[in-house]
Amino acid sequence: MESPIVSQLFRQLFCHRTCSRLRSHSSLPFRIAGAQWAQSREFSSGGTRYDDDSRRESHWQQRTDLFPLDKSKEFEKYPMVTSDGLRSRKERPKRVKMLMRDFIEDSLYNPNYGYFSKQVVIFTPGAPFDFNSMHDEPEFYKLLGQRYTAFEDELDAERPNDARQLWHTPTELFRPYYGEAIARYLVTNYKLSHHPYHDLIIYEMGAGNGTLMLNILDYIRDLHPEVYARTKFKVIEISSSLASLQASELNRSASSRGHTERVEIINRSIFDWTTYDPSPCYFLALEVFDNFAHDSIRYDPFTEEPLQGTVLIDNNGDFYEFYTPALDPVASRFLRVRNAACSRPFNHPLKSPRLMRNIKSRLPFAGNLTVSEYIPTRLMQFFDVLHAHFPLHRLLTSDFHTLPETIKGINAPVVQTRYQRRTVPVSTPLVQQGYFDILFPTDFAVIEDIYRAMTGKLTRVLPHEDFLRRWAYVEDTQTRSGENPLLSWYANASVMTTV
Repeated sequence: MESPIVSQLFRQLFCHRTCSRLRSHSSLPFRIAGAQWAQSREFSSGGTRYDDDSRRESHWQQRTDLFPLDKSKEFEKYPMVTSDGLRSRKERPKRVKMLMRDFIEDSLYNPNYGYFSKQVVIFTPGAPFDFNSMHDEPEFYKLLGQRYTAFEDELDAERPNDARQLWHTPTELFRPYYGEAIARYLVTNYKLSHHPYHDLIIYEMGAGNGTLMLNILDYIRDLHPEVYARTKFKVIEISSSLASLQASELNRSASSRGHTERVEIINRSIFDWTTYDPSPCYFLALEVFDNFAHDSIRYDPFTEEPLQGTVLIDNNGDFYEFYTPALDPVASRFLRVRNAACSRPFNHPLKSPRLMRNIKSRLPFAGNLTVSEYIPTRLMQFFDVLHAHFPLHRLLTSDFHTLPETIKGINAPVVQTRYQRRTVPVSTPLVQQGYFDILFPTDFAVIEDIYRAMTGKLTRVLPHEDFLRRWAYVEDTQTRSGENPLLSWYANASVMTTV
């Protein structure tokens, strides 16, 4: 915790009447799991207050869009900043404005106060689960809950933290079976396409605790020593703390230390990548796309003109959202690429007939813009990096195609935090930077078409279960009742591979 003020903030959040229904939620943090126009045609919606005046209930109450405070003067006066420009800041900025994608990027990845840089703890269940000895999935739920409690009790004994941001990944829950499935995919495709003329080069972006890396290398070393001799594993990790943790895990035991000469941990953002790799390689991005920053776009329901969202942070740390018709080059390019590349229908705020939109916009208290559409501009930039610096790559990515309890909008994120071991979702991305996970669903139909258009490569998208049925030994994770948590737990996820 940074200060007693943070405790007060989370206490206010959890006691707020709109969050009272969350008290019955599971403590397990599943990651699956009308307004006014200014003269310059800027749309402003209400902000959320973050100060330490405990007498004011509005700390955590999102203000209505109907009667926002007029911040047009501040919007004209405050400088525009970017997440890159804020990297060296140790305190959260005030009296500035930035694009929504920069606000999200700064909230999640700022080196000094970002969510992944400072707050995240990844759950490690200890010894692998013996699924074959369990009666059914409910028994797995029970055992997992017990290990979660024991894990967090141990952390609290060392350093209590009511706002610990703890979550898990399939790699950790289904160790080593999940990693072995990925390894089988890699080795099989490597032998079919590149062996013995090229090395097996694997890049993993966002490696968490390093568990997937170790499970893959263990499998290749034990079962395919001729491939292991030519394997190079490179981790690209933006978080300094997680990069240090990965290095520590690599040196934890004699078995893992044996992989040291095969592993390189690169503490850098993929978006700062400058090295050209002409070799065939495999690029792993598992549960990474969901935390890529998005831009917020709204449309004029009459003219269908897009407007881009900008976040204003005033002198008190209040957040206000403005929409302007001047799209920046990145958002403008995404809309052009999507319109040119996508051959299949996709969800969109202008999907309904124009007549119906016009009628709705004239209803009492109706907004003068559509709901927000969140577009994955950062993901498009990631495809640029792959195409420019890894021309012979093959991508393997897995992420959520749908999420529960998203905020209002098209392709809108889940915004959530943890307080006193409870997961607490909120209704806006304009939240205290660094203390909230902001994760988006991935529209794989759209992303597949864009990836193909930008890289010239062919792809295949499968449900998560189908991919694992092909590459995992599903008998290893089957309970005595025949239920299989490995196959059922991530039913809302899909896998996309380059073919």
